[in-house]
Amino acid sequence: MRHPCDVTLHPVLAEKLSAALAPVPPFALTRRDVRLPAVPGKVHTIIGMRRAGKTTYLRQLLDERRGRVPPERAIYLSFDDDRLAGLELDQLGFLLEEYYRRHPAWRGRETVHWFLDEIQVVPGWERFVRRILDSEKVEIAVSGSSARMLSREVHTSLRGRGMATVIRPFSFREFLRHRGEEPAEKPGRWRPADRSLVERRFGEYLVEGGFPEAQGLAAALRIELLQGYVDTVLFRDVLERYEVSQVAALRWLVRQCLRSPAGSFSVHRLHQDLKAQGHGVAKDSVHAMLGYLLDAFLLSAVPLATESERQRNSNPRKLYPADPGLIKAFDASGRANLGHALETVVLNELERRGAEVAYVKTDDGLEVDFLARYRAAGEELIQVCADPSAPETLARELRALKAAAKEHPRATRRLLVLDRDALLRLRAPGVEALSACEWLMAAPGGAG
Repeated sequence: MRHPCDVTLHPVLAEKLSAALAPVPPFALTRRDVRLPAVPGKVHTIIGMRRAGKTTYLRQLLDERRGRVPPERAIYLSFDDDRLAGLELDQLGFLLEEYYRRHPAWRGRETVHWFLDEIQVVPGWERFVRRILDSEKVEIAVSGSSARMLSREVHTSLRGRGMATVIRPFSFREFLRHRGEEPAEKPGRWRPADRSLVERRFGEYLVEGGFPEAQGLAAALRIELLQGYVDTVLFRDVLERYEVSQVAALRWLVRQCLRSPAGSFSVHRLHQDLKAQGHGVAKDSVHAMLGYLLDAFLLSAVPLATESERQRNSNPRKLYPADPGLIKAFDASGRANLGHALETVVLNELERRGAEVAYVKTDDGLEVDFLARYRAAGEELIQVCADPSAPETLARELRALKAAAKEHPRATRRLLVLDRDALLRLRAPGVEALSACEWLMAAPGGAG
């Protein structure tokens, strides 16, 4: 066995360590409203869809730690470097020894914060992390490509030592903050000019979405960028990882889901549609493909609200894209599709707030978009209606909320609309009617 002083650290890792220890000014980043769980002795795994901002969030954490400890005790290292291809596990141990050789007085006395980006490229990295959690004074946050660092797999490999934090594309509040337009006041105190600006930007957000790199791009370039993101998810997070051979069927499935957001999908119906398109895919394969897309955070699935596991599995789920911008990027109809985009934004916000989400179908066949249950306490029924101006539309939405309330009497009833002016005409006792952008902005800027 070699003595630690005899080890040879990979020259690129040595170069990266030196760069990480060099003094640098804070990065100019848009602050994300995500907080790591305050649980000591855990590895924080930062997961989410590609290009949603995981690396940027790690750098945000780095800057926050360096505001409280000497900068040399907060280290950011990226392993996303072709020169590190084939890096062996023992190099992580060599890296740790080299760090403490440079700062021996801190070993065992001061906590060192490690931020390791794309660490999954080193096979067996979990064993290294478990070892140093037990043997050193460290706090560790790691990030990685979504489907190569699934929360359930990390939890298993870290033997309960990992806690996952999901990074999503910008919320509407973050979207405004990125532009320097986040209101300082709560919605009830907005000036008319502030309200007009927020409402205008919300219309843009429903179309453009919240992927950081897509902000401010012309429509054609943004669509090309977002389509490229989806292709990368398919090839890197699904085809390569799971060795899926039915590429054409997978592409068709993705486009079908993104072009029909908020739609009810069953594996049986998707299987039949694939057969009609000439794709010879087994039903089990369709089920597996959908699971892969959910694992990669490209889609979210909302099940039927029921206590029966059999009914939940036998009823269609509603599928939503990770970001409203993906709807426009794949919609070939030319329609605005604002209603589905609005539903997508509301679902994504509920997931940010930590809700367990389902949809409700009443005994008389009416449907409520979301039943949101929160871990701490409380639940709410949310009906999303982009345009309630038609009396029959409004009556149907309110009738569904009233019927669902009989089955969920403790739930707050909410109707979220796109146009605030429509609220002036609403008379809905027992229902809290809000414009969607006010509901989105009512949550504190640190909720996550």
